[in-house]
Amino acid sequence: MKIRKDARWAVACLSSMGLRITPEDRMAVHNSNRFYLQATSAETNVLNVTSSLGPECLVMTRFVAGSPLAAFIKAQLRARNIAFTGPEVPQGGPWGYRHQFNVADSGFGLRAPRVWNDRAGEVGRTLDAKDYDTADIFGKKGVAILHLSGLIAAMSPETTKACLALAKAAKKHGTLVSFDLNYRATFWKGREAELKRAFHQIASVADILVGNEEDFQLCLGMKGPEAGGKDLAAKIESFKGMIETVAKKYKNAKMFATTLRQVVSAGRHLWGAILRADGKWFVEEPREIDVLDRIGGGDGFTGGLLYGVLKGWDGEKCLQFGWASGVMAASSLNDYAEPADEKQVWDVYAGNARVQR
Repeated sequence: MKIRKDARWAVACLSSMGLRITPEDRMAVHNSNRFYLQATSAETNVLNVTSSLGPECLVMTRFVAGSPLAAFIKAQLRARNIAFTGPEVPQGGPWGYRHQFNVADSGFGLRAPRVWNDRAGEVGRTLDAKDYDTADIFGKKGVAILHLSGLIAAMSPETTKACLALAKAAKKHGTLVSFDLNYRATFWKGREAELKRAFHQIASVADILVGNEEDFQLCLGMKGPEAGGKDLAAKIESFKGMIETVAKKYKNAKMFATTLRQVVSAGRHLWGAILRADGKWFVEEPREIDVLDRIGGGDGFTGGLLYGVLKGWDGEKCLQFGWASGVMAASSLNDYAEPADEKQVWDVYAGNARVQR
């Protein structure tokens, strides 16, 4: 895949920024009274691997005008080396627009993590591609990779149109397109036919497709073998069979990837990944990892994979870096990976947890 070398931004995304509140000390939400607050979105979580390692990234979004929570989000993005662009939308009174809340706990032992999304009045549901000067962003300044998520593509008819428009603009200016299908049944309810058409259009121009078997089946209408239950070896072979079919239909895509996760307990998972790159298969066999907070592991994987693409690495190295970046996200109370340098990621991959002095 050809990467733009003159791009101002390494990776850009369209996203609805929100806030995540998590109980301290791995308590459950319902019986905790102390919470940790962070700015969040699945898409900026993907950007964070690259932005942490130096190259600047960009999020296209919308903010609630005059909101102290919007100011908090902007400050957090600046600290994460993620630039932002988008209009300030008037709140419209107490029952108007706001930034979404993600209320979650990390779980402990056999008590599973629980996540509650509160998105009523979310300003991000009004995202519009017209808000962004695509000729300037993708043409004059340049973006190496545009990352799109099925979460945003399915949020509302407006966000669906925005994702389609940005994907077309990106391709026009030589930007690679990454698309994480990210199926969510609650977002698709009542819009199945419309969204399948839209997802097909985005997938048709995508260079990198990320998703599990369910994502490809439900988002793109692909037929494939059974998922293989809890047998990870069966899941790997099942995914390979599915993607060989997908690759014949979506010929523009050169990379197809997914993570493999088996939950032992809230704090212990088997974590693996699989990648088809330029017709070759690469598998990272599941390994046991310790988990501090599982949310964001998949985004960390995708972020690490895209960083490898930016660096021009081969498929095996991209997959390894993605696997380790996902581990880093799961090793943090934040829902994104924030590596200090490449060495830290490679040490995670090597299983080297010895103290660094």
